[in-house]
Amino acid sequence: MAKKKKVIRREWTPAELRTLKKHSKDRTPVVKISKEMKRSVGALRQKALVLGFGLGHQR
Repeated sequence: MAKKKKVIRREWTPAELRTLKKHSKDRTPVVKISKEMKRSVGALRQKALVLGFGLGHQR
């Protein structure tokens, strides 16, 4: 039986939040943001939703 990968959660820094908001305004593709910030697409979308702005096709 395969082992489950342990989930590691990282807090969002103020710099990361500014970067996410800038990418939202620049309409950067979510996959590109994900690779740059080393966070999943779902994590990025969820954080943007909580902060009240859209990412990707949700605009």
